Amino acid sequence: MGNELQVMKLNIAICDDEKAIREQINELIGKEKPGICPEFYETGDSLLAAGKQFDIVFLDIQMDGTDGIETAKKLRERDEDTILIFITAIREYVFEAFDVAAFHYLLKPIEEDKFHEVFQRAKRELEKRKKQRRETIFIKTRNRSFTLEKDSILYIESRAKKVEIHTAGEIIEAYAAMNEMEGQLGESFYRCHRGYLVNMAYVAEYDSESVTLNNGEYVYLAKEKYGEFVKAYMRYLRNGVGVDG
Repeated sequence: MGNELQVMKLNIAICDDEKAIREQINELIGKEKPGICPEFYETGDSLLAAGKQFDIVFLDIQMDGTDGIETAKKLRERDEDTILIFITAIREYVFEAFDVAAFHYLLKPIEEDKFHEVFQRAKRELEKRKKQRRETIFIKTRNRSFTLEKDSILYIESRAKKVEIHTAGEIIEAYAAMNEMEGQLGESFYRCHRGYLVNMAYVAEYDSESVTLNNGEYVYLAKEKYGEFVKAYMRYLRNGVGVDG
């Protein structure tokens, strides 16, 4: 019951210059969860000017004025947790979505079955993020001891008897062993190399030698762990994260 109440309070924005698309998405949301009243915007500029925070934003890529990609970058600066779902008639634009950590995209004309799949995944991701925000680990550095939210961590790097915890805003040097950190962080983190633990939520792409994060940084991926990493990442995606076709 708790999750149902959370979903009913979702703040959703639909930003598209086509009235028919705005109305269609509104109708589809109503089928998924009656009672949700999205806010409508015809341009990225009007969405940004509203200055509001949303749980989910359905965002057209091709619009007059500030286009969807630039709008998304500015929304990201305000709130890293907003789920961005792009709407486009041109598949090629989707690759630009990686730059702003888009959750997914919908191709025009929007198919009801695809919308249902994406919306349900977005809902699960929101529930997971709310849970993760409550999850912290205890960190001890030379000068202080404190708790750190797990979902603020991009990756962890081993440094002799210490670890470097990389977040979006800083690098924290802490007294801890990698095995200890791995045990505390749980399944949303993967030990991709003896010297690295990566947060699956920030993975943008990977190959047989490295994992690239959505901020452009990369960590090493041990060749012998490649197959296991792919399986672990696919399992993570099935729980409601990622961009696919």
